[in-house]
Amino acid sequence: MKNAAILAALGLVAVAAPGLVGVAALGLVGVAALAADAPVVVASKIDTEGSVLGKIIVQVLTANRIPVTDKVGFGTTDVVRKAIAAKEIDLYPEYTGNGEYFFTGTDSTLWKNEKQGYETVKKLDLEKNGIVWLTPARANNTWAIAIRKDLAAQNHLASLDDLASYLKAGKPFKLAASEEFISRPDTLPAFQKAYGFTLKSDQLLSLPGGNTALTEKAAAQGTNQVNAAMAYGTDGSLAALGLVVLADTKGVQPIYEPAPIVRQEVLARYPAIDKLLGKVFARLDLVTLQTLNGRVAVNGESAAAVAASWLKGQGLVP
Repeated sequence: MKNAAILAALGLVAVAAPGLVGVAALGLVGVAALAADAPVVVASKIDTEGSVLGKIIVQVLTANRIPVTDKVGFGTTDVVRKAIAAKEIDLYPEYTGNGEYFFTGTDSTLWKNEKQGYETVKKLDLEKNGIVWLTPARANNTWAIAIRKDLAAQNHLASLDDLASYLKAGKPFKLAASEEFISRPDTLPAFQKAYGFTLKSDQLLSLPGGNTALTEKAAAQGTNQVNAAMAYGTDGSLAALGLVVLADTKGVQPIYEPAPIVRQEVLARYPAIDKLLGKVFARLDLVTLQTLNGRVAVNGESAAAVAASWLKGQGLVP
């Protein structure tokens, strides 16, 4: 009779809280965990923009009384992707173009179209992994190679086509990049294949993580003979450091719009996340992201401080 009473009580909980579908099947421990309003574990990648976007998400949710565990700066793309699949984290900012990397075998042209890329990754990730893509920012943070302005001016380098000719002539070149950029098939290897050049090991300086502030600083300062850097389209430090991006005239890279992605079950628990972050990301255009990233990478402000001042200035948090 005692067990029957407990099951009846659990049934009442399920009726009283329609959002907790099938809660009786979870048992007493499951009910307690759900009732405790488990915090949303917010993470990000370890680059400058990842930290800025991560702190923006943390502060918006916190301001709206959604409990958060802050794990901003969690790891590289592979690390955060595995973590969200393993339910170690719940939400982080990802890029639409990475859908081509996550879902191999798709039509590569899809990822070079803003709308098609977003709709494709949104559909596939929900169906296959229970991950929901929310509203993206209208900014293309695509992979790029940037070089020092003096190198560009002296050798008339404006595009990756020009770089290929420069390299074939055997002129000095050394690129600072993350291991991810060097090894991922859709990044440096894709550039090399499309433009017909190959960088040798002594022409590469692999730096830990994916922080372009470090790669760009190495190029600007000539660290270990480096004169080029892995960069992103929204980097705010390029101009300040005297670097220019080489044009990808063949359109090798997909469009990388940042968007929050969240586990479906977490969004069901806190449905307000969708509208809250949608309102924020709709205001993050290319110039805004370059500006915010520059405040961190060039001015030395913390990502948390930059996020807070921008959100308050936009009237998005009290």
